[in-house]
Amino acid sequence: MRALLVDRSAPAGLRLGQTPDPEPAPHQALIRVAATSFNHGEIRHVLENAPDGAVLGWDAAGIVEQAAADGSGPAVGTPVTTLGPDGAWAELRAVDTGLIGTAPAGTDPGAISTIPVAGATALRALHRIGPLLGKRVLVTGATGGTGRYAVQLARLGGAHVIACTGNPEAYGDGLRALGAHEVVAEPGVLGAPVDGVVDLVGGRQLVDAYQVLAERGTLVAVGHAAGESEHFPFGALFGDQGRHDRSIATFFLLGCTGLAPDLAWLSARVFAGELDPQISWRGSWGKAAEAAEALLGRRLHGKAVLELD
Repeated sequence: MRALLVDRSAPAGLRLGQTPDPEPAPHQALIRVAATSFNHGEIRHVLENAPDGAVLGWDAAGIVEQAAADGSGPAVGTPVTTLGPDGAWAELRAVDTGLIGTAPAGTDPGAISTIPVAGATALRALHRIGPLLGKRVLVTGATGGTGRYAVQLARLGGAHVIACTGNPEAYGDGLRALGAHEVVAEPGVLGAPVDGVVDLVGGRQLVDAYQVLAERGTLVAVGHAAGESEHFPFGALFGDQGRHDRSIATFFLLGCTGLAPDLAWLSARVFAGELDPQISWRGSWGKAAEAAEALLGRRLHGKAVLELD
């Protein structure tokens, strides 16, 4: 089969080539991939450390070509979106059925290929904050793929959504169109505490966001784009003066159970137009280097989708 292979001599470290077809385990389905989406973490970190010839990729959407031998998962011909630690950048992908979300017939595979990491991460982060109706929720790093899903999902859940971005003038209108009630440049400018934070930046911004948490509030540490350590000043973790029972939560998406229903629910919302996948680059997988370089250069705000041709 054809696949995007790691190749240190090629632009962006990727080239189209041939590799053996995957052999699915009994609990895996074989997926004919139609589209995949890039994530900053896999391009910045995983690709840098992968051996030549490896087939990487977390997100892929397509059609079930061979159902799982153990009878689990969707039937042949079902449109799906899939998540996994690797194997998405290829024509065929073997995927655990617990990581396959079904999609409505006629769904755009490019649109739902953006869901697995970005959409499911945003959904699971918001679950950790708890019921959202009437809550104030801050999303830092809101212009990225996960941030844009988090803004939309928090608004759907009934929250008052505050989007944080380094350039509110450039991105404010777009974030408001997605559902943000407020757009700010940093957490410290907020006039009132928040009940929850989805932090996609880390470093100093995580520390600042924790300081604006209300009593019983939860900050979910999801992303670490800043590449900085978190240093809390003395007193930041005191529990008095309205700071009682605040918490910081972390999670690993592939360690979560029950992801298949989440992926299916998100796919249905995208199909219905209730969630916008925010695709900012879309093209043939023959232009993978172009997409990767745009992502690493921070020229994309949203998702990059590659279509297999």
